[in-house]
Amino acid sequence: MHPGAWWVWALGLGTAASRTTNPLLLALLMAVAGFVVATHRTDAPWARSYTAFVKLAAAVLVIRLAFAVFLGSPIPGTHVIVTLPEIPLPHWAQGVRIGGRVTAEGLLFALYDGLKLAALLVCVGAANALANPARLLKSLPGALYEAGVAVVVALTFAPHLIADVQRLRAARRLRGRPDRGLRGLLHVGLPVLEGALERSVALAAAMDARGYGRTAQVPAAVRRTTGALTLGGLLGVCAGTYGLLTAAGDSYGLPVLLAGLGAALGGLWLGGRRSPRTRYRPDLWGVRAWLVAGSGVAVAALMIVAASQDPAALGPGVIPLVAPDLPLLPAAAILLGLLPAFTAPAPAARRAPAPAPEESA
Repeated sequence: MHPGAWWVWALGLGTAASRTTNPLLLALLMAVAGFVVATHRTDAPWARSYTAFVKLAAAVLVIRLAFAVFLGSPIPGTHVIVTLPEIPLPHWAQGVRIGGRVTAEGLLFALYDGLKLAALLVCVGAANALANPARLLKSLPGALYEAGVAVVVALTFAPHLIADVQRLRAARRLRGRPDRGLRGLLHVGLPVLEGALERSVALAAAMDARGYGRTAQVPAAVRRTTGALTLGGLLGVCAGTYGLLTAAGDSYGLPVLLAGLGAALGGLWLGGRRSPRTRYRPDLWGVRAWLVAGSGVAVAALMIVAASQDPAALGPGVIPLVAPDLPLLPAAAILLGLLPAFTAPAPAARRAPAPAPEESA
């Protein structure tokens, strides 16, 4: 499976999550992402980062609720849960309070808002757990190779760090030594730091041996054209996106966006001539990759259409205080995200072994 297909699928789910605050739809999105990760995650170090993203999503949700409790909510409510002691603030801090009334409407609004960000983090964690970062680096254009290496190194550092901490804590427990508290942290942190430095030196030596950072000689006119196309394309993308988001830019937003994308892609293609590279066994974008990426795009497109046709169902209010409904069409659209669980190839470690041939009598 091409790693870019997993990222397109995850970004499609994230786009769908950004279009709704319905907790039922957000929970369904996170369940879809978790099911696909559970069926197709490998035992590689980067695949273990999904649990960290889920914990981060839970922490974000708890922090958002804590802010609503202690700092108040912009949503007025009549159902008071508890009244905390309020700290008086100076006159220049009007509009901000610490403590006071905690209403059910304010907590529900904070819960909906926090669930949206939590769903986005879960979708990004799914892409990190399913897509091989080294294989994703091979698929980048030559102009983005240096930036891609920096991003891949940053993404793979945290999973390796977590694996080292778990390994060292298990070793200390087997030796009967404490692995918690300040003392355990110091005894675990120093070997982890030493291992990270050794891994960094080995990575630098490997990159230097492979000729990383060496560029080819290109004419000055090509360099100037590359810069002009890239800069102009990015400006066109920004202007086109702004036009699509505003009501006054419906006429020029899409053409400017398409022209900016074309110019930016042309600049990236010319910029790739400065970094000649060969790909050993390049990943092919096959039928399964199209199905995986198409399912994520379909979920995002259908949710955008549903948000424009029935915004009340995707953004339930908290005043009056009522339970949110589950809209059937958006829920069915989210279930399309389960397509990779049945079409993408299973990891090699999870495949059932082939039956042994029967011996002839």
